[in-house]
Amino acid sequence: MNKIIDRTRRFIFAKQTSMFSSALLIAVMIVISRLFGFLRYRTLSGLFTKEELDLFLASFRIPDLVFEILITGALTSTIIPLFIRYQNDKEELSLNISSIMNLIFLLMCVFIVILFISMNLIVPAITPGFDRQKIEGIILYSRLLLVGQLPLLILGNFLTGIGQANKMFFLPGFAPILYNLTIIISALIFSSSFYLLAPIFGVVIGAILFVIIQLPILTNSNFNYYFVLKKTSAMLEFLRVVIPRALTVIFAQIDATIDLVLTTLLGAGSYTVFYFAQHLQLLPVSVVGIAFGQASLPYLTEIFQGKKIEEFKKIIVDSVLNLFFFTIPIASFFIFSRTPLVRLFFGGQKFDWEATVATAITLSYFSLSLPFHTIYYFLTRCFYAFMDTKTPFYISVLTIGLNTILSIVFVMIFRLPVWFLAGSFSLAMILNVILLFLILAKKIDGLDFRLLVVESMKMVLATFISSVIVYYSMKFMDGLVFNTSYTINVFFLLLTGGIIYLALYLFISWLLDVREIYLVSKLLLKAKEYQKKVVEFYTVYE
Repeated sequence: MNKIIDRTRRFIFAKQTSMFSSALLIAVMIVISRLFGFLRYRTLSGLFTKEELDLFLASFRIPDLVFEILITGALTSTIIPLFIRYQNDKEELSLNISSIMNLIFLLMCVFIVILFISMNLIVPAITPGFDRQKIEGIILYSRLLLVGQLPLLILGNFLTGIGQANKMFFLPGFAPILYNLTIIISALIFSSSFYLLAPIFGVVIGAILFVIIQLPILTNSNFNYYFVLKKTSAMLEFLRVVIPRALTVIFAQIDATIDLVLTTLLGAGSYTVFYFAQHLQLLPVSVVGIAFGQASLPYLTEIFQGKKIEEFKKIIVDSVLNLFFFTIPIASFFIFSRTPLVRLFFGGQKFDWEATVATAITLSYFSLSLPFHTIYYFLTRCFYAFMDTKTPFYISVLTIGLNTILSIVFVMIFRLPVWFLAGSFSLAMILNVILLFLILAKKIDGLDFRLLVVESMKMVLATFISSVIVYYSMKFMDGLVFNTSYTINVFFLLLTGGIIYLALYLFISWLLDVREIYLVSKLLLKAKEYQKKVVEFYTVYE
């Protein structure tokens, strides 16, 4: 029994030794978490209509805004680099990180009180297309989420940051899975009795479990929490760095709120269509981009602080090409197989054909920027590695402003459908990434642009050829081979098309001598390494 406990503990708290293995582990956990997330959406689309889901999804807008400002604005840009800097001195580390945590919790309390009181004024302003009954429902659910979910998610994400700074990724990856599973179970069991309150209660219980499952991270890190708020050197550096980053997030959240306002004016169900398409596009972005970005920050910080600039340059070029290698074909697949994808992920009993078509078109517009959106997270981490949050902020303000202007023009002036909001997002994201990359290259005295362009064009060509062949193959199979009036056959159609597409893409990439093809063998080796660890564990258990 002691052996089983010891091996389980070592497996869960294992520290990753390379950026690739860290990214792979995070990606696997995100895949599982996102699949549970989409199972959550499919469950909800089977229990509630798209008009009802408008109300549920809109309730998250204000709590999400506070969460993104305090966590995305502070955690990703500063906590991990500061944790790494002070990790050799336990007392100083604990004092500095605890002070920063307590400051964020204090700000959180202020936000919650102000927003809770003023919710009656805020919700009608951001949902002008909803009637009074819907608005009252959103006010109730938003207040429940502010008080019941937000503090727990913020605490849980601090634990996630501490785990990632220590290169421990298993528990931080498992926590969102448990969170989504709780929402699904709560919705299925209690929706007939409590209507939309059922998934809301599931969210609160899921947030509690999200924290509890990560508490063991504290016992395996060089950190002790102190109830203290001191003006330390790390605190001053935190404030210097976090303000531009927080402002970046604020502008992004304002933009997201404007999207909510505009979609409520486009008719009932439009926000659900926009939200579902956006989150389906975020699946590969999260699995590849966010996973790689989260894994890369500790390593990029160590390399830059060690003044290994040439190694830093090489990592940037290799990483961008690696990310393009995976995401360019995914973007194309999402565009030409958009309708069966939407049917598979969101085709619940109450999600009608009109909503399916609108979501599919919106997804294709989002997918145009998918490769750029993926490398965005890595490029921003490159700036965070040398504690520069101002540059991403300035670029974000510019591109978010462009997105907002285009969105307002498309909806308010030209009265265009909801998918044009996705189109304006894609244009802004592509511009954002191009500017980030050019400025980053200038900051570190140049990058190998020729290699980037040549290899990227090979990937685009391989993707184009594969896409044309598989698109017509799937059209042939739809109806003749698979009766896609059943969801299971939609899955088999996508699986068959995906396997053919992957094989063709890899084969054509090999013919074109795409250098990133070696990543496939590396992935297989890493997968076997993790499989071996799992097998060893179960062998001992038996």
